[in-house]
Amino acid sequence: MFSRFSNPARFEALARRAGPVAFWTFVLCAAFGLAAGLFYSPEDYQQGDSVRIMYVHVPAAWMAMGAYSFIAAMSLIAFVWRHGLADMMARSAALPGAAFTALALFTGAVWGKPTWGAYWVWDARLTSMLVLLFVYFGYMAVWQSVSEPQRAARFARILALVGFINIPIIKFSVDWWNSLHQPASILRLDGPTIHPSMLIPLLAMIIAYTALFVWLVTAGTRADLADQRRERRTWRAPSRPAAAATLRKAP
Repeated sequence: MFSRFSNPARFEALARRAGPVAFWTFVLCAAFGLAAGLFYSPEDYQQGDSVRIMYVHVPAAWMAMGAYSFIAAMSLIAFVWRHGLADMMARSAALPGAAFTALALFTGAVWGKPTWGAYWVWDARLTSMLVLLFVYFGYMAVWQSVSEPQRAARFARILALVGFINIPIIKFSVDWWNSLHQPASILRLDGPTIHPSMLIPLLAMIIAYTALFVWLVTAGTRADLADQRRERRTWRAPSRPAAAATLRKAP
């Protein structure tokens, strides 16, 4: 399967079909989720209307971890199967992942003020999420600072796989340490503990964020492939006139 989609032509054919589907899925689900969450879902009996930040914050936090998990998976594939396209997809996922992480931290601070009385506390989940943002920055800096593409890809893969240690720390920090965050309320063995009037808009927003991520990654990877083709044409172009001149000088 990996070999099939590591072919750039096959990937672009798939991306051309998947991109518009992902984009319109994002638009429709975000429109429904925001409208239902902001105007039709009930307020929380303790937090009041501030709970509506959940519909932006929770999907952003999920996608922050999901995007980095995707980067780590693509880095592992690139290590094992030497697929350059996996490196491109991982690189394209870094900026959206960092944006989701920053959005999760910002909305968490806005939500924390009326709920906890402070914009920031050194909670285990907040701190590990901040570490994740720095790891994203470091990953993107490796690609930008190392001039040789193969070395940059190798260093970026190593950083991505090492940084993945932080993902289970974020996920299980609520269970491992005393935390202000509540335990899992959606992915539970006994089923979600959120009322359907809140759960449905939240799931719609999670789908919207996921579709947005897919659209951005496919668009970014296609742009990288186009740049790669352009560089190859630029590199080959001077050789043609030189070859023609050599032929004219030959007796």
